[in-house]
Amino acid sequence: MSIANLRKDYTQGELSESSVDSDPIRQFRLWFDQALTSQLLEPNAMTLATALPSGEVSARIVLLKGFDERGFVFFSNYLSRKAHEIDENPHAALLFFWAELERQVRIEGTTERVDAADSDTYFASRPLGSRLGAIASPQSQVIPSRTPLEEKMAELQRQYADGNVPRPPHWGGTRVIPTQIEFWQGRPSRLHDRIRYRKCPTTHAWIIERLAP
Repeated sequence: MSIANLRKDYTQGELSESSVDSDPIRQFRLWFDQALTSQLLEPNAMTLATALPSGEVSARIVLLKGFDERGFVFFSNYLSRKAHEIDENPHAALLFFWAELERQVRIEGTTERVDAADSDTYFASRPLGSRLGAIASPQSQVIPSRTPLEEKMAELQRQYADGNVPRPPHWGGTRVIPTQIEFWQGRPSRLHDRIRYRKCPTTHAWIIERLAP
């Protein structure tokens, strides 16, 4: 079959200005809870897009680990490519795609690092292997083979046999502070529903708008 002929008509739901919550974080929580209830595979997986001031863009999948009225949080290595780009340009975008629900959520905003205490708490909650891996991997750097990673991991397993692993200073959380959030519901004939919340720069109130599909 030709790729050009791959298509699906979306019929599961609809979205209107009158049906959404006045607050986008509450609306996101509603949709996220529905994604959890639907038992989707990793509903917290999201695409994170970052860019350098020169305009070079990169994207990758990260996992949402918390959200509230302040924004959306993920954790990673502060020496990675994504962190370098965020340091150079604090603007970022997130994308959730829940295919089974025929929904997308697009989030755009600025970034900040979460408090060290919050990073400590989350790091301590991770499985031992994940904590050791955060120390063993020089994320985004060129390495000659997998062997150095495995050797470093074995060394760390011996060093921290008691399971008491401190959070490395180069690892922690980043929060995306939204300036706009778009909810997308697939509809028949590609006439999808798109409702965007845009934060007014003067009043900081959320403005709700419908976008053409």
